[in-house]
Amino acid sequence: MIEGWMAVSALALTAFAFAVLALKLPREGLTMFGAALVFGLAGYAWQGSPAQPSAPRPPVAAAGEQGEAMVEGRAALFERTTPPADYLVTSDAFARRGQFADAAALLQKGLRDNPRDLEGWLALGMALVGHADGFVTPAAVQAFGRAKAIDPSHPGAEYFLGFAYLQSGEVVAARNVWAGLVENSPPDAPWREGLAAEVARLDDMIARAPMLQGR
Repeated sequence: MIEGWMAVSALALTAFAFAVLALKLPREGLTMFGAALVFGLAGYAWQGSPAQPSAPRPPVAAAGEQGEAMVEGRAALFERTTPPADYLVTSDAFARRGQFADAAALLQKGLRDNPRDLEGWLALGMALVGHADGFVTPAAVQAFGRAKAIDPSHPGAEYFLGFAYLQSGEVVAARNVWAGLVENSPPDAPWREGLAAEVARLDDMIARAPMLQGR
């Protein structure tokens, strides 16, 4: 199941990057496009079959594709007025090759001197999830939490944390993260209505699956 979710998430993040780099969508369009991707992925989790077998692929190549998509998808959420920090550039190079442990180590070192770097904390959370083969570790949760604390209005931390929970099969945790984002979002936030619908779908999934209740 994890391998299937990696492929799906890679496709989604690559699509987001394409929208930025090739289609040149404006910032408002990017927000809505990114939200649509997340909502579609949640629907796939509910109705799709990410565990369906597919043609085998070398693990290194698959990790590299995942890392490339992670980097491009995350970077697309930020309007750059200055070049990114050197440590972020270098860690992204490692992540693009699927070397998530090296990427995380560089990010941890860089963030000690740049503790207010929201993008750096998001990158660290994603690298830690990648290093754990798609599972959400306490260190990843802490990294996403630091990103959220820096800018509570930015939805990136909860988007990525919720999706990471979903891809690892922690449906209730994903539901709770996204429900919190809906509750704390402004009424006119472009992602609010669609995400609320996905929370309702997850609620329905949980109600129909006794093994998920009480977690």
